[in-house]
Amino acid sequence: MADKSGTSRRLDKVVLNATGGQNGGQSASASSGDTRFTPPVAPASTEVESLEGWGFADTRFVVQPDGSTVLTGTRYNISNVALPDLMPWFAAKLASPLSYENRNEPHYPPQIPEAKKDEKLVAALREFLKEDQLTDDPKERLRRGHGHTGGEIWAIRYTKLDRVPDLVAFPRSHEEVVRLVEVAMKHGACVIPFGGGTNVTEALRIPLSEKRLVIAVDMRQMNRILWLDPVNRMACIEAGATGRHLMSELAKFGLTMGHEPDSLEFSTLGGWIATNASGMKKNRYGNIEDLVLDMQVVTSQGIVERPRQAPRESVGVNPRQYMFGSEGNFGIITTAVVKLFPVPEVQRYGSVLFPDLKTGLAFLYELQKSGAVPASVRVMDNTQFHFGQALKPAKHGLAAKLKSEVEKVVVTKLKGYDPYKLAVATVVFEGSREEVAFQEKTLYRIAAEHGGMKGGGANGERGYQLTFGIAYIRDLTFEHWAIAESFETSVPWSLAMELYERVQRRVEKEHAAMKLPGKVFFTGRLTQVYQTGVVIYFYLGFYAKGVKDPVGAYAALEHAAREEILAAGGSLSHHHGIGKIRRDFLPEVYSEGALALNRKVKAAIDPDNVFGASNSGINGPIALTPDEEAH
Repeated sequence: MADKSGTSRRLDKVVLNATGGQNGGQSASASSGDTRFTPPVAPASTEVESLEGWGFADTRFVVQPDGSTVLTGTRYNISNVALPDLMPWFAAKLASPLSYENRNEPHYPPQIPEAKKDEKLVAALREFLKEDQLTDDPKERLRRGHGHTGGEIWAIRYTKLDRVPDLVAFPRSHEEVVRLVEVAMKHGACVIPFGGGTNVTEALRIPLSEKRLVIAVDMRQMNRILWLDPVNRMACIEAGATGRHLMSELAKFGLTMGHEPDSLEFSTLGGWIATNASGMKKNRYGNIEDLVLDMQVVTSQGIVERPRQAPRESVGVNPRQYMFGSEGNFGIITTAVVKLFPVPEVQRYGSVLFPDLKTGLAFLYELQKSGAVPASVRVMDNTQFHFGQALKPAKHGLAAKLKSEVEKVVVTKLKGYDPYKLAVATVVFEGSREEVAFQEKTLYRIAAEHGGMKGGGANGERGYQLTFGIAYIRDLTFEHWAIAESFETSVPWSLAMELYERVQRRVEKEHAAMKLPGKVFFTGRLTQVYQTGVVIYFYLGFYAKGVKDPVGAYAALEHAAREEILAAGGSLSHHHGIGKIRRDFLPEVYSEGALALNRKVKAAIDPDNVFGASNSGINGPIALTPDEEAH
């Protein structure tokens, strides 16, 4: 991977030829020969991420004495403004006394298990890792021992984790990862790769049976674009690059990868591959398996890599395929070659109101058949619609209040929508002016045919951007005795509405049977669309004060929901993955022959289980807590 930068004149010529200028327009003609170059290294990020919850350390929801809620900081479109309706709305939905006074104060950090020691191993690592590339600091070890399931965050705030990594390493190159794995193999250590730590599958939890010294390999200092080819629209990128870093760096050259998961700001390229991820703009850019052309992986049997990439090949069984959804079981992904796209000439937002979710589903089905699906289109149920309303600041001034009342009259009186049934679609259009114009015309025509009403671009943009700000809500609810989490599925079109309704009935039934306080919180949205079906993304929660084991109760409730999803024809997961949280369901979605094949591949690639994450049931039954171990 030689430096292809050459002179600044040649670099400018290549980039401009490839993108038609800085706005990402189409090239009149492609340059010939080797058109790769190495971009300048971006300055290291100074943004501090939280160790005890979601997101950035300077950002969290806080309930004020007057009952309003404020998202601290200035990062998001709902930051630093009073939200008077949010906590009262949650309290009403849960039929529970959520309030400023009723607090569940966290006591982070919890008791952290002592680290196992191996002086010879550490000395071998110190031969090529600098002082700041290795730590056994308890809080740093704790953070690499969990992801972001509700149970994990509840544990680090209110109880504890029984096993965490013993050492954290921060490699800065592929070569350092190779040497690190060699040292681990020589000294009998276990290696677990760490990307952004955003998974919601318990993928980073360490089995209690793991007696070896565990090294968490934090990849985030490997975040460079090693080379960029704007003519052939490819780039080789280190696996630790976060989504926010990729977006900002590629945009400097009028390019984008287009992959925008909800966790975009913190998740990494390697993590996307390891979980077989999908993004909010999948409709235009594809899922991660569509975007990755090749990768470099360090395994205990050697390095998986290839000397070149082609648009598409038939070259037998390609080892890279085993890395999609590998969840840390087979090795460490160090770099990937990905497809790129011009930054869209036009980006516009939109929104549409529908009488109910069933009508919104019918709209999505017709839209998919039309060939005019925009980059992102999501239909939210009535609860999510009202959630969005609760996240609006107080209206000040006569004009704002009058506008709000007029909008309500139009929706409820003139259109006849029931405010407790209506659903809303948020839309992102991207592409050339012609593409976007065609998509807008087609989408709004189909929406009108289904009784839809335009809701405006501002509401669409706000709804899309809220995705990033509301990720902090889960931690807020914990601090006021509610526990909640998300899960998802993909399902054929003809089964989608029945699945949604069956899951809602099941969780309501189970919540009552478990005698949990208040009412169950349940909501869903229809997200990515396919020719054959649609994705449904759920949120589930309940008031937990007085519940002996809130995490166990939530796990039982979600397990019941997952049973119903599979019974109704849905998938085990669309993009979150399996990890450890869904391992018990694998026999229902794979034959014993398929599961045996995966186990045998693991045994062949990693016979000593150096990569001991034990995800996807690859190592058989495991226990994460003493209670599980006892049973």
